[in-house]
Amino acid sequence: MATYVMLISYTDTGIQHFKAIGDRLEHARRGAAELGATLSAFYLTMGPYDAVAIVEAPDDETAAKMSLVNASNGRVRIQTMRAFTEPEVVRLAGELPA
Repeated sequence: MATYVMLISYTDTGIQHFKAIGDRLEHARRGAAELGATLSAFYLTMGPYDAVAIVEAPDDETAAKMSLVNASNGRVRIQTMRAFTEPEVVRLAGELPA
């Protein structure tokens, strides 16, 4: 499974419904599972983004679907980035030409 970092910004509607974040996260976890992905971690953050989610998905298409499904309710805007784990980085570095 590939790892993805989702940078989340709440819309005004998202802020108005923030009290139900527990229900939203459970809904996101169920939706991820239906797509074959996993919501591994969720963090409320301070700074340019309101939250960060760590997702594991089998491929970019699945991660994109998860991002789109979660943003489709108009409560969040999401930027999704592929993240490489330490073992993946070491393997990639080992495959570089001399």
